[in-house]
Amino acid sequence: MSVTSVSETAKAVVRRNTEEVQGGGDYALYDELFADDFVDHTPQPGRTPDKAGALELYKVLRAAFPDFHAVIHWQAADGGLVTTYKTYHGTHQGEFFGIAPTGRKIQFETVDAMRVVDGRITEHWGVANLFSLMEQLGAPPGGR
Repeated sequence: MSVTSVSETAKAVVRRNTEEVQGGGDYALYDELFADDFVDHTPQPGRTPDKAGALELYKVLRAAFPDFHAVIHWQAADGGLVTTYKTYHGTHQGEFFGIAPTGRKIQFETVDAMRVVDGRITEHWGVANLFSLMEQLGAPPGGR
């Protein structure tokens, strides 16, 4: 398999995760797309850096924002390492980090990198603009 086809296959796996798992809540597909030994190098607060911790985060986000979905602006791949720039959107209808539902529409940007090996996501690194998200939900600066 050429480097180009490995990259295209890896991008398709990451896109399916973004669109079908995160955006569609297909957790059976999550189990197929993520390797059992998956490692999240940048887990969110209170989450374990493994497959179970990432799934828990996905479920928390969908519970707080039932219409949670992303618009992928671009993806780049170097072999099986895929970098994605996207904007998440949703409506705050459930508790999120202690903030009661506000009904507000939110959006925040994220850049992440995921390594795909043999069609499964094995590693993740990410940076999300959670400060912007918390501001949109009316959280006071500094969490006070």
